[in-house]
Amino acid sequence: MQGIDVSRVVDEARFGNLHLKIVIACALLLIVDGYDVFIYGVVLPKLMEQWQLTAPQAGSLASWALFGMMSGALLFGPLGDRIGRKKCITLCFTLFSLATFLNGFVTTPTMFGVLRFAAGLGCGGLMPNAVALTNEYAPRRMRSTLVALMFSGYAVGGMVAAGLGIWLLPLFGWQAMFLAAAVPLVLLPLILRGLPESAGFLVRSGEQDKARAILRRLAPGAAIDGPLVHQEAAAPASVGELFRNDRTLGTLSMWLCFFCCLLMVYALGSWLPQLMRNAGYSLGSSLSFLLALNFGGMFGAIAGGRLADRFGLPRVVMAYFALGALCISLLGLNSAMPVLYLLIFIAGAGTTGTQILLYASVAEFYSLSVRSTGLGWASGMGRVGAIVGPMLGGLLLAAQLPMALNFLAFAVPGVISVLATAVYTVSRNRQRHRETYALAA
Repeated sequence: MQGIDVSRVVDEARFGNLHLKIVIACALLLIVDGYDVFIYGVVLPKLMEQWQLTAPQAGSLASWALFGMMSGALLFGPLGDRIGRKKCITLCFTLFSLATFLNGFVTTPTMFGVLRFAAGLGCGGLMPNAVALTNEYAPRRMRSTLVALMFSGYAVGGMVAAGLGIWLLPLFGWQAMFLAAAVPLVLLPLILRGLPESAGFLVRSGEQDKARAILRRLAPGAAIDGPLVHQEAAAPASVGELFRNDRTLGTLSMWLCFFCCLLMVYALGSWLPQLMRNAGYSLGSSLSFLLALNFGGMFGAIAGGRLADRFGLPRVVMAYFALGALCISLLGLNSAMPVLYLLIFIAGAGTTGTQILLYASVAEFYSLSVRSTGLGWASGMGRVGAIVGPMLGGLLLAAQLPMALNFLAFAVPGVISVLATAVYTVSRNRQRHRETYALAA
């Protein structure tokens, strides 16, 4: 192919200031995203008291935001392939921050749910575009590490939500947790300054000069004076592309992994504090368990990214799912407090941390022109699991089952995900053999 291949320039670039700015900017965006996602689990005990909600009603109320996330992923994922990652990120961030802020003024469960749906639209659309943008600028040798570092901001957001909840809830009530969303909205222009548009997207849109200027910052020593091309940019951004070129098995298995993983993430994120309160722990202690869960997710994502660059994403994802399922199943036992915190920490690594690695896996699986589409649809299918998770938790609590059975039910999807990841590995290897054969021919 004539011209300078953008993907090769990116793959061979040394890690520099622009890489750091992109990772930091996307991580900050996802900190706010994670805060918005986990805020419901933090305020849930207070909402149930104030509005006298039953467990199934509270689970259904949680699903408003999750329906929004599913819709946002399916809408804004493909849109990012058409109008650009940065524009989509800006739109989604503004939407969910504004809706979250307004939630601090509502007085009825219905209005609360409507605004949570609007916030979910933005949250669901931000993730696939932020992952795609980071993936497209990361050098190949450290791609999984950088995507995991960026996405660990999501777990940090959950930690911030739990930490603020311990301080704000007793003093100012649940409304203060939502009003705090005004701060990142004001800081949005500053965050976006460090975020360039995808160079591959610019080339595909015919904006050669803008792409060349970004690549000069990314790889100062590279020869990029000629016309730029992107070898992955030939196919149209359509859902049908996700099932072509031996991708069908990999696409469906990733959708199943996302479904199961997000079911576990949102079941635990929404109900862990309430489950622990039912077991006799105070509200402060219950929120500290949520803090440990998200700290485990952050640590697991960063460590998983490093391990994936060395051993490959599928192996690490399978190991994380298996370990997470085991620790979740053990949470229902009467363990000593240090052991309980350790189990929750590892469960966070095996759920939230694994979710982050799944995004990296999908970004690696698809080409540039359908990357946001692939991420959006995988995330959208996962949101179905996210919707089921809180509702399942509500039904389990209403059934008044023993604590051990509740956690055992939350662990089953992890076992299913181990098998689905194995199927994805087979499809991924088959696709790579096909691409190698095509290049040799």
